[in-house]
Amino acid sequence: MMLERPINMLFKALPVIAMAALTSVGAHAAEGKPTDWQLGFQGAATDIAQQIHDFHDLLLVIITLVTLFVLALLVWVMIRYNAKANPTPSKTSHNTTVEIVWTVVPVLILLVIAVPSFRLLYAQYDAPKADITIKATGYQWYWNYEYPDHGSFSFDSIMLEKEELQAGQPYLLAVDNEVVVPVNKVVHLLLTSNDVIHNWAMPSFGIKMDALKGRNSLVWFKVNEPGTYYGQCSELCGARHAFMPITVRAVPEEEFQAWIENSQEAFASSMPEQPKLADAAKGEQAPERQAIVSADLK
Repeated sequence: MMLERPINMLFKALPVIAMAALTSVGAHAAEGKPTDWQLGFQGAATDIAQQIHDFHDLLLVIITLVTLFVLALLVWVMIRYNAKANPTPSKTSHNTTVEIVWTVVPVLILLVIAVPSFRLLYAQYDAPKADITIKATGYQWYWNYEYPDHGSFSFDSIMLEKEELQAGQPYLLAVDNEVVVPVNKVVHLLLTSNDVIHNWAMPSFGIKMDALKGRNSLVWFKVNEPGTYYGQCSELCGARHAFMPITVRAVPEEEFQAWIENSQEAFASSMPEQPKLADAAKGEQAPERQAIVSADLK
């Protein structure tokens, strides 16, 4: 009777605890950053990242079973065939059944691994048609991003110092200008460098690609849910390599379009000048063309 009340209270509290746990997991998945005492990968924000996690889990099961099997064989051999238990060792030179088994079974294991491996590689490098394209250029030690589909405005993305952080922004991962993308849209990211080799790594997206000077490397992603996701340069690129973070904010389409309009105004100075076609539109010739025509008439 004394334990009945605490047990009943515990059962009543279980739904609340479960709901809080699910809420915290959901928030973490949409945040995309490392946490204290974290085990395993960050939450997957793209289908590619989820495939990587599933493939990792499959390999973990396989290598665990193989390791336990080999360990069991070693223990069995040490116990069953040590000098005390087996003073007269066998002189068997081969066993056809055993040799077939230890040849066929590893082949079957490799086939089980190969199928999801090739499927994942194909999904990673067979980029679907882009809804939006972004160009990322690595510098020592920050990133520059350009939106060629939206007027080619560009901006630098530089790590915030500790005194510049706002509430909730993680130190060494937050930046002054975030990359903003729409959710459920295919984004093509063109990676290049202006100096040394950099690497654009975003764990929640399953992306890690070198940025090389003089070369454009293509990666793609489609974020499944709104949130802020953090990554870092993952190629040793100099003294401040550790201070070159990446922040991507995924938002609904309407919010993305509003951000594009504001960014085109805020970063207007970075946009290339449009050719002046006012005279041509009016049917008038530019002064240089008029001079050429006059000379031809003479």
